[in-house]
Amino acid sequence: MFIKTLTAALVLAAPMAMADELKLADFQPPTHFVVDQVYAPFAATIAEKTGGDVTVTTYMGGELGPGPVEQYNRTVEGVTDIAFGLPGYTASTFPKTLLTELPGVISADTGTAAVQANVDMLSDEYRRVVLVGLWNNAPNLLFTAEKPVRSLDDLTGLKIRVPSRNAGLVVEAWGATPVSMPAPEIYNAMQTGVIDGAMIDATTLRAFKLAEVTKYITMGMDTTISSFFMIMNRDSFGDLSGDQQQAVLAAGKDASLAANKAWMGVAEKALAEFEATEGKEVITLSSDEAAKFNAASAPVVEKVIAEADAQGLGAGDYVAALKGN
Repeated sequence: MFIKTLTAALVLAAPMAMADELKLADFQPPTHFVVDQVYAPFAATIAEKTGGDVTVTTYMGGELGPGPVEQYNRTVEGVTDIAFGLPGYTASTFPKTLLTELPGVISADTGTAAVQANVDMLSDEYRRVVLVGLWNNAPNLLFTAEKPVRSLDDLTGLKIRVPSRNAGLVVEAWGATPVSMPAPEIYNAMQTGVIDGAMIDATTLRAFKLAEVTKYITMGMDTTISSFFMIMNRDSFGDLSGDQQQAVLAAGKDASLAANKAWMGVAEKALAEFEATEGKEVITLSSDEAAKFNAASAPVVEKVIAEADAQGLGAGDYVAALKGN
């Protein structure tokens, strides 16, 4: 009787033993729109395509470890199976990916599709992980706490947070002092005057409550566009069957396109809400002033691409492919 009971228990347990639960780590707050608009359909698709044998559990707010900059290493080391992060936080690892940041290389609404169409050109940069998703956010704007920026001269001497080295070079060319800083630290830094403003997209007005510490937003110039990735630990990926691996990659591509759409939509609504708030102002540069910003940043774009080409990265070819040339 004991043997029969034990055998039955093992048979019932077998399907559960086959299931793989993938941990997805994100440093953004649990209330962030990415949870419902990106991660939920991503997880649902994987569960459906694998018959429930692979599931995804999301851990927000740095629950699997603090520090947005550590997301890449956290994935390489297997602390998490999948992680959301910014290539710009570990810029030296992703010089080719970060070419999309440069003003004029991609457009915010079509850039993700262009990147997905040419994603094989980035394979060398993701050799230590598996690239599951890659998308761009809405355009980065200039947020300032106290001083309005209506001209290039208004930026002189201001300390502006930047998400990456390339964005820092652009801000420096505009006459400001770039300060590298992860997004979750911006609120306190602006509130206390550690920085005068930040280069970041409009979704953060809600997601990181930056509307509370921002009085002015300047737009109208060619600006940087940040990238986000979902990367996966190679061992975790290797533990999946071939069909399961394809399900994860296909879901990641769909998630990338959905994420770009979500970022654009949320940014548009947040910016309109900010502009309608008493005491807040959205400044759209005149064409003459925008031209001054663009003229200042143009040499930076050329220099970064040339330096990447000199390192044998095929930067010029990649940029041309993104532009459809």
